[in-house]
Amino acid sequence: MLMNIHDIVKTNELIRDITGVIHIGAHHGQELETFVDMGVKNFIFFEPLVENYLKLNEHIREQDTEGLNIKTENVALGHREAEMTMYVETVNQSMSCSLLKPKVHLELYPDITFDSEVVVPQTFLDKYVDDNQIDMDMFNFINIDVQGYELEVFKGAMGTLTEIDCIYTEVNTAELYENCVKVDELDEFLGEFYGFERVETIFVRNGTWGDALYVKK
Repeated sequence: MLMNIHDIVKTNELIRDITGVIHIGAHHGQELETFVDMGVKNFIFFEPLVENYLKLNEHIREQDTEGLNIKTENVALGHREAEMTMYVETVNQSMSCSLLKPKVHLELYPDITFDSEVVVPQTFLDKYVDDNQIDMDMFNFINIDVQGYELEVFKGAMGTLTEIDCIYTEVNTAELYENCVKVDELDEFLGEFYGFERVETIFVRNGTWGDALYVKK
C-alpha cells in the first residue's frame, strides 16, 4: 500500500466502519495486520499463484487470528470462468505478475523480467459469493491489486459491488500491461454505475501508476 489507509479511514467522514475486507490479488497477505489493527475481523483473500498462496497461508498462521473470520482461495478473479495465462516474474517477489502481458512495464522496470507463464483457474466474484453463500453484511471493503486487470474483476462483481462501501485499488495512467484499465476508466465505471468517488490518490514518482481509494457517496 502506498497510502496510510489507517489514517485515511479515521479522518474521512465519508467512510463507514469497515466490516470486512475482500482482498483480490492478496500476494502474501501483507496488509492483514493493518486491517486487524483497524478492528476488521472478516477477510477473504484471493491469490492465484500457488507459491504466493502457500506463503499467504503461512503468514496468516503466524498471526494471532483468534476471533477472526478468514478464508483464502487459490484462484484468480475476472469477469467469467476460464483458464487464464499469468505472466510471472520473481525478481520483484512476484508482485508484478499479471494476467495481462507486460508492456510499458518492461521499459520502465527493465530489471523485472517475466521469465515464465503459468495457467491459473479464474472465476468471478458474483459467482463465488453466490456459490459460497457469503453474507455480504460482513464485507464492505475491497482491496484489489491485479496489475491493470481491475476492470475485468469489477465486471464480474457487478452484484457484489452494490454491497461495497470502499475500494482500495492500484491504478494506472500508462499501459504498463497490454490493454490495462486506466484510472479515468475506473472513475467512469465505478462512478456511473455505483456512485463511487475517488477521494484519495497517490502516484509513484514517474506518474505511471499509483494507488487510489474510492468511496461510495
